[in-house]
Amino acid sequence: MKARLLALGAVLGPGLLAGLSDDDPAGITTYSILGARYGYRLLWVLAVSTVALILFHEVGARMGVVTGKGLITLARERYGKRVTWVVLAALVVANMGTTCAELAGIAAGMGLAGVPRGLSVPVAVALVLTLLVRGSFRRVEHVLIALGAVFVSYVAAGFLSHPDWGAAAKGLVVPSVPGTRDGILVIVATVGTTLAPWGLAFLQSYTVDKHLLRTQLRAERVDVVVGAVLTGIIGVFVVVACAATLYPKGIRINDARDAALALRPVAGSLAQTLFAVGLVGAALLASAVLPLATAYSVCEAVGVQARIDGGPREEPVFYGTVTATLVVAGGLVLIPGAPLITILFLSQALNAVLLVPVLWLIRRLACDPGLMGDEVLSLADRLATGVALAGITLAVLALGVLSLP
Repeated sequence: MKARLLALGAVLGPGLLAGLSDDDPAGITTYSILGARYGYRLLWVLAVSTVALILFHEVGARMGVVTGKGLITLARERYGKRVTWVVLAALVVANMGTTCAELAGIAAGMGLAGVPRGLSVPVAVALVLTLLVRGSFRRVEHVLIALGAVFVSYVAAGFLSHPDWGAAAKGLVVPSVPGTRDGILVIVATVGTTLAPWGLAFLQSYTVDKHLLRTQLRAERVDVVVGAVLTGIIGVFVVVACAATLYPKGIRINDARDAALALRPVAGSLAQTLFAVGLVGAALLASAVLPLATAYSVCEAVGVQARIDGGPREEPVFYGTVTATLVVAGGLVLIPGAPLITILFLSQALNAVLLVPVLWLIRRLACDPGLMGDEVLSLADRLATGVALAGITLAVLALGVLSLP
């Protein structure tokens, strides 16, 4: 038993960080709206999304361990530079917009404590940059994993809301689909926010950077499952907190900050504080992971080394991309009157468009025996990922159709 725990401790990180970073401000906002508008009845969507997250994160981790290469590197080698640059351009734009969302989440959460955006955003950018540029791989990983502990605040907020656990359990296992356009959009958005293209790219590249071996693959699968399940659990408690307090009173919200404010009169100031703390912590974690994901992808596209342990002089492209992503996103968030809602909407829409081809690429590469050897996807793996990909494709197409004026 001790040996197994030590083996898990050695690989812990890629799956945990990729999973938890999906619970970013965009995710928390989506889950909050789901609970406030539909109570417990759509919790099953989170359960299904978590299963899909486990499936594709496991495949991504497996490819990283077996090939020793990131997703963009494999795409460049298999499909050439032209396709790679098109995918990279879309990823960079989407990642930049999503990084803006993370920093805006920090501003919103700190704003509840009276801290102005002009102070909270520059301080957050400086802290994250210092960690990523000056920290070793091990230190960066340890800090980010420790930061993930802040998600306990959502569990506490859920309990403080005194939910109907019977109704919550029913919502998890009994599918119910609202017969409205808004209801379908919320379902699709929940699926889309759980599986993010940048998270998939980050997971595989980070697995490579961690230098995991094939002998550690079984332990890494545990890391992936733990990260995905924790992501789903956190999402459930966010939904539960809003379903128990806001839904019965018909309180409508537009983002996670609205949810925190609305919790105060119905669940108390402690619940509001915990919700806000969770929002800031989630945003800090994701604002570190996203620049790393972007830097890995850029370096892989141009064929240069990407290592957190390298340092700015040894890895100028990697650290230059990390710095540019944070500084540009921070500057956009600080522009007076900047159309943040438009930026966030367009970046999430682009993420949704990218999701299907990225999942298709991952599955296709993982089915290649010449690439994967004895770790190629089995028949059961192909069926499971094929069903998940088909369902996600339909969901993304529905999002596009329903979003049309």
